[in-house]
Amino acid sequence: MTSPVLQTVPLGSQWPTLDPFLFCAHHDDAYPPGDDRMAPAVPIEDRDLGQDFSGLDGWSMYHGLEVPGFPGHPHRGFETVTYVREGHIDHSDSLGAAARFGRGDVQWLTAGRGIVHAEMFPLLERDGPNPLHLFQIWLNLPASDKLVDPYFTMFWDGDVPRHRPAGGVVVTVIAGALGAAEPPQPPPNSWAARPDADLAIWHVRLDAGASWELPAAAGRETGRVLYVFGGDRLRVADTSVGDDTGVVLDASVPVALTAGSTPVDALLLQGRPIGEPVARYGPFVMNTEAEIHQALRDFQDTRFGGWPWPDQAPTHGRERGRFARHVDGRLEQVD
Repeated sequence: MTSPVLQTVPLGSQWPTLDPFLFCAHHDDAYPPGDDRMAPAVPIEDRDLGQDFSGLDGWSMYHGLEVPGFPGHPHRGFETVTYVREGHIDHSDSLGAAARFGRGDVQWLTAGRGIVHAEMFPLLERDGPNPLHLFQIWLNLPASDKLVDPYFTMFWDGDVPRHRPAGGVVVTVIAGALGAAEPPQPPPNSWAARPDADLAIWHVRLDAGASWELPAAAGRETGRVLYVFGGDRLRVADTSVGDDTGVVLDASVPVALTAGSTPVDALLLQGRPIGEPVARYGPFVMNTEAEIHQALRDFQDTRFGGWPWPDQAPTHGRERGRFARHVDGRLEQVD
């Protein structure tokens, strides 16, 4: 029989993906206790501040100068899906919206015609470590939707369903129904909102020795990649793979997964390709180079709505719980 495993690839901090996805960033930082500013309560002067991707002592400052994270930066023409397993993100954007989310929450943001947002990682714990573990998935938009109005929605942890087959398996269903697990609706202009896109984002966790059969995808053109990011070994059909490995699969057939001697975590991304040209320049993803040049001019002229915050790296205070304040003023308060 032909193996459903088409290719395996080693993974770094940014994972290669298939259309309609653009890439997936994996952040796993063991931050120290935080000080009064929610910045690391340890010296940081020896880091290349503003461009620290060193992983020194198990964590990076990224583009942050005091609080780790990514100060205000623009996007156009695609979506970000941010799944935070541990820690918190403080979101602020050029439309005046804000959020603090983490501990299993998902933010799904359609950049559309353009948005500037900051994603900071406040270190809320003073007396202990501040681990941060998240995935940010870049999902492309088709040409017809690249210039829609920006939009974001929150999938709070309690609203994200889990599929629990017998035998020590839990699948967190962020997009794409699985069994009786029906996730919240993605943004209205997302490629994922189209039923024929066959898009799925699933976090699969198997206990040591547990097995599960990944069902076949619905679409004949659907692409599928399974990213193993935790655990010793995972047997994927007839292939044994280790940690930090991407597995490109034939999506048309079911695939047996069996964990080795330790629990295993994997992220599945699947979808029907958009199948359009991709022109990309940093945070802008369009279909042609001319559209990229226009995006640059538009950003220079409009700043995609300006910046209503006192600095480029706003945070939301140590005592505030998880919340989202939307552009229309609607407030979601979680804790």
